[in-house]
Amino acid sequence: MARFHGMVGFAQSEETAPGVWNDVVREREYFGDVIRNTRRYETTPNLNDNLDINNQFSIVGDAFAYQNFGTMRFIRWMNGLWKITNVEIQRPRLLLTVGGVYNGPTN
Repeated sequence: MARFHGMVGFAQSEETAPGVWNDVVREREYFGDVIRNTRRYETTPNLNDNLDINNQFSIVGDAFAYQNFGTMRFIRWMNGLWKITNVEIQRPRLLLTVGGVYNGPTN
């Protein structure tokens, strides 16, 4: 099992101007393990196939992670941003399943 040390992105809605709400992304550092490490290319009608990973990370959670697990959006790993598709709480850890490349807002 490989070790993980990296950033997890949380997107929380905040009022950035009167009556205007946007997702503000903040990253926090976590430690843990890479439980599952797989990849596959998804065939598309586009010129290039999409790279999807179906990895699972087990991170040691803190109070912020437990209170805001619903706002987790991405994980920084292997020089890329990967979309978090599932979060499972198994105290004291959180199991994060990731899928394709994350293309949303960052900080």
